[in-house]
Amino acid sequence: MQRLKNFSVIFVLISAVFLLCLPGNAAAKKNIPDQLNLKIKDKVLTVNSGEISQWFSEKETFTFSRNYRSEIENPYFCRGKKQVFCNLVLPIRKTAGLKRNWQLSVDENPIKIFLEDLGREHNKDPVDAKLQMEDGKVTVFAVSENGLKLDQEKSLAKIKENLTSDNLSLEIELPYQETKPEISLESLNNMGITDLIGEGRSNFRGSPKNRIFNIKVATSRFNGILIKPGEEFSFTKILGEVDGEHGYLPELVIKKDKTEPEFGGGICQVSTTTFRAAIYSGLKITARRNHAYPVQYYNPQGLDATVYVPRPDLRFINNTPAYILIQTEISGTELIFRFFGTSDGRRIEVIGPKIIQRNSDGSMKATFTQNVYDQSGNLTISDVFNSNYDSPAKYPHPGQILTIKPADWSDKQWRQYKKDNNLQ
Repeated sequence: MQRLKNFSVIFVLISAVFLLCLPGNAAAKKNIPDQLNLKIKDKVLTVNSGEISQWFSEKETFTFSRNYRSEIENPYFCRGKKQVFCNLVLPIRKTAGLKRNWQLSVDENPIKIFLEDLGREHNKDPVDAKLQMEDGKVTVFAVSENGLKLDQEKSLAKIKENLTSDNLSLEIELPYQETKPEISLESLNNMGITDLIGEGRSNFRGSPKNRIFNIKVATSRFNGILIKPGEEFSFTKILGEVDGEHGYLPELVIKKDKTEPEFGGGICQVSTTTFRAAIYSGLKITARRNHAYPVQYYNPQGLDATVYVPRPDLRFINNTPAYILIQTEISGTELIFRFFGTSDGRRIEVIGPKIIQRNSDGSMKATFTQNVYDQSGNLTISDVFNSNYDSPAKYPHPGQILTIKPADWSDKQWRQYKKDNNLQ
């Protein structure tokens, strides 16, 4: 036991001398390559030694052996101020040897960060084919492109394997995944998308900047959407969350008893245009609600559709024999929704809209009828859409004074409101 204690003391003393006396890393390290070429599909990225060196971590170790004669045993190794301390352990150096070792290991964390940056730079989303009408038929005017996504987990494993291999390769092919676009020439042929079956239009002329911005954001959510045969389309489901985190700005929306700014104001321009495209495509409408009061952006009145996540929603069924592809366009202040699919010979008749009642306070009633006939002339759909619009005065804008008592206010509330606002 005493000999073991003596051995421990000797090891500690020799370690201390070594740390104080030995200048720098005297051991040979594994060579870090001057550069690596990382290949992603047809692109090659060159990584220099400065970047590669950050992918390694160094670990210092000591081994003790009576048979090893280290440079510490050189009596002239320690000089200057350290000479006295070295002389104290001189007898020890005659019986023991201490070896200093350096071990390089691959550090995964900096490689992960590197690959995340690489993915952000080189990943790309698939691009759908763009369509147009030519001689009454759908043609492709912009071809589709496959997307690319770097497989970061497999790339990390491959880089690590190469750096720890005795046969280091200076070029590494990084694994990636190709993603197919939803809309390509091949898919169009398979889905039977050959004709323009319906179109909806609306004009947002005079809209404030934030409203126009929100219209563009919401419209982008629907461009390229595919609706399966027999599938029920839900506007709010595709629209998703409506808030600042999802790219929307505050703008006026109609609430229960007022008109006030809220994220996404203007989205109803998009739902209204979608509704019109569905009507003129002869699709079966399963859910639609008109706005609380007439809004100038949705003229002619009666052909609008209000939405608010999650309800009210705009829903309809694809009752055609093929997929329906939605393509959107903004031309100036005109918003256009085009539905492409397969014509089954149906004929669509829209009667109206027409105002059937108009009041001095701005309230009104409107109606229109959608009739759909199959190729044999049989009536398959005959739906009447009635719209009952309230007076705009009941939904004041910020700073606007009410002149008509809201329906859900009590007489006492209305008297107090008129007193507070100096109304007769």
